[in-house]
Formats: sequence, C-alpha cells, structure tokens
Amino acid sequence: MAVVREFTLPDLGEGLTEAVIVQWLVEVGEVVAVDQPVVEVETAKAMVEVPCPYGGVVTARFGAAGTEVPVGAPLVTVAVGAAPEDSAGRGSAPGSANGSASVAVPANPAPGAEGAGTDAAGSGNVLVGYGTSGAAARRRRILPSSAEAPARRSATPAPPATTNGTATNGTATGDAAGTAVADGPRTVAVISPLVRRIAREHDLDLREVRGSGRDGLILRTDVESAVRALGERQSAAARTSGTADAAGPVPGEERIPLKGLRGAAAEKFSRSRREIPDATCWVDADATDLLATRRAMNVPGAPKVSLLALLARICTAALARYPELNATVDTAAQEIVRLPAVHLGFAAQTDRGLVVPVVRDAQGRTVEQLSAEIARLTDAARAGKLSPAELSRGTFTLNNYGVFGVDGSTPILNHPEAAMLGVGRIAAKPWVHDGELAVREVVQLSFTFDHRVCDGGIAGGFLRYVADCVEQPALLLRSL
Repeated sequence: MAVVREFTLPDLGEGLTEAVIVQWLVEVGEVVAVDQPVVEVETAKAMVEVPCPYGGVVTARFGAAGTEVPVGAPLVTVAVGAAPEDSAGRGSAPGSANGSASVAVPANPAPGAEGAGTDAAGSGNVLVGYGTSGAAARRRRILPSSAEAPARRSATPAPPATTNGTATNGTATGDAAGTAVADGPRTVAVISPLVRRIAREHDLDLREVRGSGRDGLILRTDVESAVRALGERQSAAARTSGTADAAGPVPGEERIPLKGLRGAAAEKFSRSRREIPDATCWVDADATDLLATRRAMNVPGAPKVSLLALLARICTAALARYPELNATVDTAAQEIVRLPAVHLGFAAQTDRGLVVPVVRDAQGRTVEQLSAEIARLTDAARAGKLSPAELSRGTFTLNNYGVFGVDGSTPILNHPEAAMLGVGRIAAKPWVHDGELAVREVVQLSFTFDHRVCDGGIAGGFLRYVADCVEQPALLLRSL
C-alpha cells in the first residue's frame, strides 16, 4: 500500500516567509522522481524551481498560479511507493472531478507506516531548512485541549469534494488546509523577526492581528494589511464631514498588486527613505581617456572588458581609500558597522523589474574577472535565474542609469547600504582640455550617502577620487 507524503513549501532562505506560485510543473496523477522540480515560485528575491524530495504519484496540488503560499504550507501530496501503472489512464479517472485524476491511496496512513520503508524514497538534498533523511525530526504540533477542540472544529470551513480522502482538482482537504483560530484569548503565532519588526515600527499590537498562515501563523502580508488598515482608520478619523468619499474604484483604473519582486522593492525603497538620512553630491568628469583605455584593453582574442567593470574597479579602489563608506548602521545597537569585504551590487533592469545582483568580494577581482562576473549575473537576472544569495547582502551599489539616456539622478540607497555611486550617460560636450576648448566625452557622476556614517568631506573625497580615476585611469595602477 502506498503512503501519502505531504511536501510543504520549504524555507527558501534570506528571511523569506512566502512565495507566489508562478506555474506548476507537474499534474495530479503524474509520476514524479525524487528531487524532480514540481513547481516554480517567485519570491521577493528571485524565481525558484522547487524540487520534491519524494518519488511517487502526485495525488493533490495546493494553490493555483498567482497564489501566495507561506513557508510551511502544503504544495503537493505524493503517494510514495505507488506503482507507475497505478496512474495509467490519468487523463480521466472514474470519480474524478473535471478530468483531474485522483489516486486511491490512504489519506491517513497507520501510525509508523509513514516512515516504514519509504524514507529511502526521499532525497537528502535541501533548499534551505528542510531535509528528508530518516533521522530528521518531525515538527511537533500543539494540539488543542479537549475544551478547545469543539470550538476549533466548528470554526473549520467545510472541505471541498474529495475522492478517497484525497483532494482533487488542485484543492486541499480541511486537514491539509489548516483550521481557523477560535475567537477569544489566544497565543500570538509569530516566527518571523521581520514580522515583529514591522509591527514594532508601526506600533501595531500583534494580538489584534489574525494570521492567515497555517495554524493561525501571522505572516508578513497580515501585518502589512493591518498597518494599511490602521493608516486608513487614522486618515478617516482626520477627515472632515464634508470630505468626499474617494474609497470607491474609479472606472477604467488599473490596479497592480505590490507582490513578489515589485512588492519587495517597494518595501525596501520605503524603508530606506524612512530610516536613512541620505544626501547627494555630484561632479562632471571627462571620460575620454577612460573610453580610450577600454578600447586598448579589448584587443582581438582577449576577453572583453565592459565599461561597467572599469567603473566597478574604480569603486573598489575608492572604497579602499575611504573604508568608512563600506558600512551599515545597526539601529538597534546605535553603531556604525564597517565591513571588511566589498560585495558590489549593480542595478540591472529586467522584464520583472529592477534587481541588484551582487559581485562577491569585488575588492579581490581584476577588471577582467569583474567583467566576466557582471556579464554572468546580468544574463541570469534577465533569465530570472538569480538565486536569493546572488541578490542579497551587498555592501555598496553601482548604478549606471546612463543606459537610459539621462545625465543625473538622486537614487534611493539600497537599504541597509550606506552609499551608492551613480553614473549618467557619456556624451560629447564642450570641455576645457589642456587650456583650450575642445569636444570631449563627459559624464556626470553622483554620489548618494548615509549622512550618519560620514560627513560631506569624506563623501566629497570619495567622489573626487572616482572622478580623477575616470579622467586619468593610470591612477588605478597605484592600487593594483
């Protein structure tokens, strides 16, 4: 007899608490192998294909494309040990709904049967936070007391139609979907430090928030919704009686959900503006010799060196002179934290929005190595294949907005970083060179910095050194 195993959304790392289903890679009734990807999800960091650690027949899927799924919520159930012939004729089975196959397997195996002889079907491989070896401990669930049980059962919504106890057509049974939390005094279910921090920043009492996660778990979306509702109530209280009610939708308006990558970026931008007292300075520089240096480097047969790689090398040299700027601020401890390595982020525009891939240990790479790594990360970003680790923990950002044909900008700092160098377009302009007016290739450089980590003298010294290296690339030889 096959054993039904439930596979839940694993911890994808980097503090991520939920993901959005992009597309399913398997159908109900399909036979899957161990570690075969079953669903593609989008997190706040990247697109990820999630492999299932069990091999067998898919008996149910939970959630349609576009559904937001919290970490720990069920994704699929798999009948481990079911023979491939069990799913023959999976296109339509007697008793199935809408042509979706359902597999006749026990929904609740006998105690001890789940781990008997089937753990070998699970891989030992992990994403982050889940494993499938036989020694892995199961999560303990806190069962309600006998007095609470009737209230919880009465609050549980009726399950959808099932076949042999198994959910069909991509919906979950009542047990798999979780139960509603009873009214009255309750323990606040929060596991994410991010959720607690957001609530603390907005003076929100978590005891007044009802969680939408499994077993009443309070998710980030729950807190953000509560914060929005609190703000709306406060705004409504401040309105005069004669103010028109503008809450209704406007005909023809378009609403775009702030979810996934777009939502994560919006939250980061808002937090940066809310927490960091930033300032910006800028200068024009003659980039004619820098362009000539790049042409001289790109000899036939040698790996190409990009202009962005040259600018990245200038940034690492400047940060070696001004280490105060490779830093962050620990607001809880009220300390400036100077970082030993330069993890250089660079802004990249993709079809999914703006992302910032990170070149690890950029201070130890040559221009050629920087160029190769930037090219690799850019290709991965455009394909949506960057891992969360490749989009996180940067210490300094290089923003080349000149590719959009603009001269200058005052960008928002990439929280929690303390500084960002902006590079405008390089254009032919009149310029005084060697005491005479000439047409030169001129670029505007801007530098945005956290005023808590340094004053204007440090920021101006950094930007001036960058501009000098752009105008005289030979200055970089001193730092090689």
